[in-house]
Amino acid sequence: MSAPVVDTNDAVTGHIISTTIGGKNGEPKQAKCLETGETVAIKKVLQDRRYKNRELQLMRTMDHPNVVSLKHCFFSTTSKNELFLNLVMEYVPESMYRVLKHYSNLNQTIPLIYVKLYTYQGRIFQIFRGLAYMHTVPGVCHRDLKPQNVLVDPISHQVKICDFGSAKMLVNGEANISYICSRFYRAPELIFGATEYTTSIDIWSAGCVLAELLLGQPLFPGENAVGQLVEIIKVLGTPTREEIRCMNPNYTDFRFPQIKAHPWHKVFHKRMPPEAIDLASRLLQYSPSLRCTALEACAHPFFDELRDPNGRLPNGRSLPPLFNFKQEANGYVCNQSTAPKLPLKAEQGFLIWGFSRAC
Repeated sequence: MSAPVVDTNDAVTGHIISTTIGGKNGEPKQAKCLETGETVAIKKVLQDRRYKNRELQLMRTMDHPNVVSLKHCFFSTTSKNELFLNLVMEYVPESMYRVLKHYSNLNQTIPLIYVKLYTYQGRIFQIFRGLAYMHTVPGVCHRDLKPQNVLVDPISHQVKICDFGSAKMLVNGEANISYICSRFYRAPELIFGATEYTTSIDIWSAGCVLAELLLGQPLFPGENAVGQLVEIIKVLGTPTREEIRCMNPNYTDFRFPQIKAHPWHKVFHKRMPPEAIDLASRLLQYSPSLRCTALEACAHPFFDELRDPNGRLPNGRSLPPLFNFKQEANGYVCNQSTAPKLPLKAEQGFLIWGFSRAC
């Protein structure tokens, strides 16, 4: 138990935070506010005194049920005069990574019986809902979406995207680093060295997470950057010159072995619902502009089951609040010339949620 710390560096002042459980492998520490009794998570990061912390600035702009919320923050120093920023966030006990690891340790994939599939559809749906908000309202690209950064409440099944240490507001024409995002979930344009990418890199990552939930293991488990590209080519086939140009117009080395795409229905087992396969194929496209947006993914028929107003979780509880899309819709812009055509049910989904697709 560490000494209590008084927070005096944010709009919310006077809260006494006491760390109770140390985080492992860089994970936030579990802590408790002694005044309110509320359990919180604290992420401690080394702070360069010359700059503002981007993660703090971005988290202050976001407020959404599927994005972990910032409660307040404080600074602390060490005996070596190192300055640390402590981000105090809502506490969510589990991550999608731990859920996947649990089934992996049992030598099982996540059961595809109706109830379990229903639950996991709800979880992946909430990831897209969180991304739809981030991409359209504050304009934030996460840049490191993976199961470890998706928190899950095991009781309510509420899902929250966390860890914005790599996140950034992308600006058209402004260069960004290409060596970003954890390898198994890294979009191919990043492997090709693109620096002017878009939020569609998050869509690729979300597609990898969806595939991992369905398969029980990563879809593209490369051991290095070259191996990662090889794993992608095994499934999608060798990218065409046009696809490479779409990923990075400055890439000039086109020497790749010619491999045909592996049919998507053979990537997954025979019992996989066709809607799940179709959604994965729409997310995992070489050309960033051909990937569906997060909001279009929410409208996909794969999630039709969740639109049942009488739907319940396996424990009998109501589904988490999923269908208030006012924030996301206000910032939604669709490019009709490049957006993939969704099935009629998906188009109708936008109307069901109370707004027009506007394209």
